[in-house]
Amino acid sequence: MSTQRLQFAAFSRLLHWTMAAMVLTMLCIGVAMVASLANYHVLVSIHRPLGIAILILVVVRFVNRQLTSLPPFPATMSRAERLVATASELTMYGLMFILPLVGWGMLSAARYPIVLYGSLHLPFILPHDAMLYAVLRKAHTILAYLFFLTFIAHFGAILFHTLIVRDGILKRMAPWNIRPRESASTE
Repeated sequence: MSTQRLQFAAFSRLLHWTMAAMVLTMLCIGVAMVASLANYHVLVSIHRPLGIAILILVVVRFVNRQLTSLPPFPATMSRAERLVATASELTMYGLMFILPLVGWGMLSAARYPIVLYGSLHLPFILPHDAMLYAVLRKAHTILAYLFFLTFIAHFGAILFHTLIVRDGILKRMAPWNIRPRESASTE
């Protein structure tokens, strides 16, 4: 008897939780950069390479997502909920891709060096232009707020389904392995 996949593949889960930690770190650093001038340069030196790491991992994650099968949504989720979950997931993928690119473009337009580590720098991807820098800076901020709201909505939906509905949705992405049930009669 074949059992239906209950969880995302182990590599998918590893990417998810690694990126969740990175994104939470980026959101905290972003808030701290705005709130604290004292630590601004230290925070920026972490923010830039971490943003590029997220950009690389989101591409890896998206390709991995296309190549692996997905566990089904819980039966308790309506068609509308499934559509919203899928749309919010795609929105998060898009924002995790576009935010680092906008940041990279913003710094390129300002001709700020993008130091990854030591003497390793990223090339400039846009021409030097103060107005372009200003527009991209504003866009980066707005997109970051949108990402924060999307992240909170995602987290809230998972909490709702885990604590209120109790439909096991968290098990799909749990970092530990979940054993499939053999049959309902053996419990």
